[in-house]
Amino acid sequence: QLQAFGGGVVQAGGSLRLSCQASTRTGGTYAHAFGWFRQPPGKEREFVAALSASATNTAYADSVKGRCTISRDNAKSTVYLQLSNLKADDTAVYYCAARLTAPQSTAVSTGKNLYRYWGQGTLVTVSS
Repeated sequence: QLQAFGGGVVQAGGSLRLSCQASTRTGGTYAHAFGWFRQPPGKEREFVAALSASATNTAYADSVKGRCTISRDNAKSTVYLQLSNLKADDTAVYYCAARLTAPQSTAVSTGKNLYRYWGQGTLVTVSS
């Protein structure tokens, strides 16, 4: 299970950090590769960022590139999404997602259909 935290109302130009904790431990045979997606009001869910299980590779949507950092704390089984210089277009429900893979895997997945586990979503509203 995944639980996402950190959403809220933020002024345009501000920053926030979303957290997502995986409650299921992988036991060492597998590791989580994580992704963040978002669903703006009235639109489809879209890719934001991804991090490989090895934590060495990342991918970002063009819309957030340069303003976004995905990272993880393996000890806490938690993945973070740091967003800065927030814009009105960043308003959305943000979802974390995970898939199990080999711990040394460097693959990053941008497709939502590739993730098996999803968090409940946390709303980010950017006010102007």
